[in-house]
Amino acid sequence: MSSISRTFQKRRELIKALGAAGIAGALPSLIAGPAQAQGKLVVGVIYVGPRDDYGYNQAQAQAAALIKKMPGVTVIEQEKVAETTDVQKVMGSMVEQDGAGLIFATSFGYFDPHMLAAAAKYPKVRFAHCGGMWTQGKHPMNTGSYFGYIDECQYLSGIAAGHASKSKKIGFIAAKPIPQVLRNCNAFTMGAKSVDPKITTQLIVTGDWSLPVKEAEAASSMIDQGVDVITCHVDSPKVVVETAERRGIYVCGYHADQSALAPKGYLTGAEWNWLTPYTELTHEALEGMPMKNFIRGGLKEGYVKMSPYGKAVPEAGRKKADATLAEMKKGTYAVFKGPLKDNTGKLVIPAGTAYKQTEPVLEQMSYLVEGVVGSV
Repeated sequence: MSSISRTFQKRRELIKALGAAGIAGALPSLIAGPAQAQGKLVVGVIYVGPRDDYGYNQAQAQAAALIKKMPGVTVIEQEKVAETTDVQKVMGSMVEQDGAGLIFATSFGYFDPHMLAAAAKYPKVRFAHCGGMWTQGKHPMNTGSYFGYIDECQYLSGIAAGHASKSKKIGFIAAKPIPQVLRNCNAFTMGAKSVDPKITTQLIVTGDWSLPVKEAEAASSMIDQGVDVITCHVDSPKVVVETAERRGIYVCGYHADQSALAPKGYLTGAEWNWLTPYTELTHEALEGMPMKNFIRGGLKEGYVKMSPYGKAVPEAGRKKADATLAEMKKGTYAVFKGPLKDNTGKLVIPAGTAYKQTEPVLEQMSYLVEGVVGSV
């Protein structure tokens, strides 16, 4: 029996037990949906992997742990839910058996069709997805999307990498070539090239969010070819970080702080601060306010943050990264501006054009910038 099936079974047994004791009415109605008591809210959070993965799921779980402290809020969680119809089953259980009025669907593949199907079935429940492109007139008003401009942090990691690299070869291990991943790879590369235009980034795409064996093989392959700084966009950077440390090269983290895994080689890292959107969306639901359907933010808004610098980051690298960070926090720094060519030589952003982080075209990115060795 799967962990999801066991969870369903336990909840059914609990309902039967309470019913026999004559107190089943204390539970939310199986068909009524979310609890209606004013100032009370049950929040469901669904993870595609384990909550302690040193990465994507852990960053979401850290925010969930903090909103538990909000008055009137109860949080229920389910980890290791695959991007299949299991998502819809878990959402249904959270609504019907636990009375969830707000559900955070945290994985990329949860949005369409799974979250959208659940939202149509439970129109009184709010569904918030991490990273989906919510579109007015296309998607239900009880759904929404939250995400952060973490490419700002990847650019800063690139500056640290550019100063630390001796070989002028850095590496990026990616799960899937979707726009958000390409945006991170490109930003990391441009940050490094702002230090030395000769720097190149080797890209390896593993094919899925959590493939530890392939991630370790990719890291080792890069190191064998002279790469001396690596970062990644996979669910859990743990294997990549540990491989880099074991092989004696530098590494930049992602999602959460992995510095404890690489005390010698950790430079810095791009971290999420999901508490910001979690708090906003939970507060709206508690107060019965209209749901914000599309929210984004970067360093300025507190949606993302940098890991502390490791000992291996040169002073010049810290100063340059800090100066750029200060500009980003003012909202005046454009990561993507022209003239910018892709790695086939095509001009993708003309001279004189500078995209704000909110520009929708950036969330449709399909190219790799000049300096990236690899393809999509």
